[in-house]
Amino acid sequence: MPAPLSVIVPTLNAAGDLALCLESLLPGLEAGLIREVIVVDGGSADATRAIAESAGARLIECEAGRGRQLRAGAAAARGDWFLFLHADTALSRDWPERAAAHMDTRPELAAAFKLKFRSDARQARWLEDRANHRAQWMGLPYGDQGLLISRALYEEVGGYADVPLMEDVMLVRAIGKKRLVLLDAEARTSAAKYERDGWHKRSWQNAWLLTRFLMGAKPEDLAKAYR
Repeated sequence: MPAPLSVIVPTLNAAGDLALCLESLLPGLEAGLIREVIVVDGGSADATRAIAESAGARLIECEAGRGRQLRAGAAAARGDWFLFLHADTALSRDWPERAAAHMDTRPELAAAFKLKFRSDARQARWLEDRANHRAQWMGLPYGDQGLLISRALYEEVGGYADVPLMEDVMLVRAIGKKRLVLLDAEARTSAAKYERDGWHKRSWQNAWLLTRFLMGAKPEDLAKAYR
């Protein structure tokens, strides 16, 4: 029987982070959990595609747009389960054990991982706690936390929308809080944007964008304010 999991990673000029992301998937390969790793590239001008190919990933090229790229990856995937993962996120070594247990015992539910920033800043710990509480109590994990979901549930809720922003929020809202859990393994994501813009400034900007979206703003309009 083929391994159950297709890992889907959207990329755009992700050479600085992709190798670490793909390396973190090795325990899943060793455990016989991963059927394929699909990198969906949106037209990178750096070494992203070469890194993906040298790691043995299946490379798909697609017009840029994370929602569009995630959707294309799912359409090409062959597994019964999908793991959507950002290119600047690396999973902790215990992720296969947590994911396999979830897939075996709670196939009707989707799951995300606990957020952890690759930073020693005190503000990083504050934002991690805030994000993990949001995921647990509101059913709204960050896209950086990954998403583990069965093909059946993904197709039931309509999959990722082809939008320039908030594709992750739209999907987890369609799944619903009662069908989403947080696994006890870490999604260790880059802190580059927060370190560049300032932890509080960036986090409050993101919160304001989310608030505007929940109040009815269009993803196309919000994308203009997001960098």
